[in-house]
Amino acid sequence: MNDPLRVRFSGPLAAHADGLRAELESRGYTPGSAALQLQVAAQLSRWMQASGFGLGDLADAACVGEFFAQRRVRGLKCHISPKAVTWLMDYLSARGLLPAPVPVPASAADRLLDRYRGYLLQERGLAPGTTARYLSLARRFLASCPTSGDSPASGVTAVAALAFLTAECAGKSAGWAGCVTVAVRSLLRFLHLEGLLPAPLAQAVPMPAQWRLASLPDPIGPNALAALLASCDRDTPAGRRDHAVLVVLSRLGLRAAEAAALQLSDVGWRDGTLRVRGKGSRTDVLPLPADAGSAIADYVRGGRPPQAGGPLFRRTCAPPGGLSPTGVTSIVYRACERAGLPRAGAHRLRHAAATAMLGGGASLPQIAQVLRHSSIETTAIYANPRELHRMREVRGFCRMRGLRETVVAGRATRCVA
Repeated sequence: MNDPLRVRFSGPLAAHADGLRAELESRGYTPGSAALQLQVAAQLSRWMQASGFGLGDLADAACVGEFFAQRRVRGLKCHISPKAVTWLMDYLSARGLLPAPVPVPASAADRLLDRYRGYLLQERGLAPGTTARYLSLARRFLASCPTSGDSPASGVTAVAALAFLTAECAGKSAGWAGCVTVAVRSLLRFLHLEGLLPAPLAQAVPMPAQWRLASLPDPIGPNALAALLASCDRDTPAGRRDHAVLVVLSRLGLRAAEAAALQLSDVGWRDGTLRVRGKGSRTDVLPLPADAGSAIADYVRGGRPPQAGGPLFRRTCAPPGGLSPTGVTSIVYRACERAGLPRAGAHRLRHAAATAMLGGGASLPQIAQVLRHSSIETTAIYANPRELHRMREVRGFCRMRGLRETVVAGRATRCVA
């Protein structure tokens, strides 16, 4: 069934079926996608009728959660999360059809995490995305600790922290284990500063072994990069967008989040520049290569939805909006599949950009400026395997001799007393 008009409603949502169809049409859904969304809404309405729920009960998250829990039990793979009816909740709320949510009194853990959020944002200066990840891990960690008093931190011990890390990092990558460990140690430092822990337990949580220079990323050669670009059908809006994204990633070495954060106003059409918002709230203005500028212009003229501003790279399917970092990475994944290449992420194109600049005669300091690295050694990991191995040999010699190392002109490493 791919016709929204053929979806039949019964139950509390039946009176709003026409409005729901119009809502999905206004959001830019195709008839087939709109029909799928309406089917889920119709199934929810029938379930509410059979369970004795009214329209106002949709404001209760437990009610909606029970419906999707039953879908998961039945073995369904699609539309099994309450996020699937976010558009429905927005529609009902905008028309005053849902009662205002009753505020739930904040628990002691909620108040503690609220103070921790302020500490991360104001004292530590973390980005909102990093803060959200730390808070999520902190909430799970506190929930895993046995409470023995009124304070939510009463059960926090070094043993509990190690047990949480062991369970959280099992089967995960070393990078994720490092992220979890850093987040837990941050929470433990905060609890000690708040006076909720008598000792600085962060020192009792060791960092996982991460051999930063143990391996090098496999480079994407010029032939493979050309195949990725050629796989985009530039006769379609999605193909023009994908081609522009791949050119920007491979020529400027942008991270996926940086490409997703680009705005239309960031393109300097007259002076040939591109404003990039990077890590640590850093903003840089980079020169825009001619091929990258041409790819962006081709997408803006013949692929981007016409509007005054907003994100540069936008979704081609409903609901309308800008690409997320995951969406940028998915573009690279799909290009690899079309080109018959092993799957590679957006960061591999960053490495390819550095390798291409190095092959063109650029020095490590120049490449570091384009990639916006604060350390030349980080640039060597991306761009110069031979220099990286030499750095590792010199570092081992320095450690053996008890000397310290320094970088000279960004190109050579030597030991000094």
